[in-house]
Amino acid sequence: MTGLVVAARYLTIVPVPGPVRMSADALGRAAPWFPVIGIGIGGLLALTDRVTQVFFPLLLAGLLTVTVWKLLTGGLHLDGLADCLDSLGGRDAEQRLAIMRDSRIGAFGALGLILLLLLEIAAVTEMPPSLRSAALLVVPTVARATPPLLARVFSPAKQEGQGAAFGAGVGALAAPIALSIALVVAIVALRTLGLVVLVVSVLSALVLARFFASRVSGITGDVLGAAIEIAELAGLLTVSAWSHLAR
Repeated sequence: MTGLVVAARYLTIVPVPGPVRMSADALGRAAPWFPVIGIGIGGLLALTDRVTQVFFPLLLAGLLTVTVWKLLTGGLHLDGLADCLDSLGGRDAEQRLAIMRDSRIGAFGALGLILLLLLEIAAVTEMPPSLRSAALLVVPTVARATPPLLARVFSPAKQEGQGAAFGAGVGALAAPIALSIALVVAIVALRTLGLVVLVVSVLSALVLARFFASRVSGITGDVLGAAIEIAELAGLLTVSAWSHLAR
């Protein structure tokens, strides 16, 4: 259960007891637990959505649900996405990595975060009530199954740093275990649509990681965080498109 505690402390702001500092390789060993944390996040989001719909109009309920979503994760993955987008302005791999390490946010990062949040709010708001709770459970679960896969598929951009240490700690069975958990949850909650969400989300994460790996000669912790955000957005858009086409 140590891995579960480590994953919960890193992926959420829930005050789980434990040491103040965690090593990145310990986080890598905890990677199989990531989708389990996703289940917990998804369950809280589904509950939040149910409660907010009682008191507020649909748009405001969707906005509050996405707000809780991002606050619950401490904006960790949003920060990674912003850093990756800002790095697009770099001339070469070295400068792009330097931009990723910079704590300041630039125009690319700010614009990307605004668009991503608007898309997620719209997707959640317009989602049919029959799919909404299940989608909110599945999407965070599937997205958090992607980091161990990416860490095994792509090499780190730097030999030092959190990304490299995380990748070194991810075992050979971490990705199969994480993806299996996500697959079971997706199929139980959404049946065929769940399988489609899993495939689209994982492919989206792989494409994003491949793109940035080609620009910085590998992946970093920021890329892993960005992949989670893109996988979540892809999952929400898939559910939205599925329900729209089925009308």
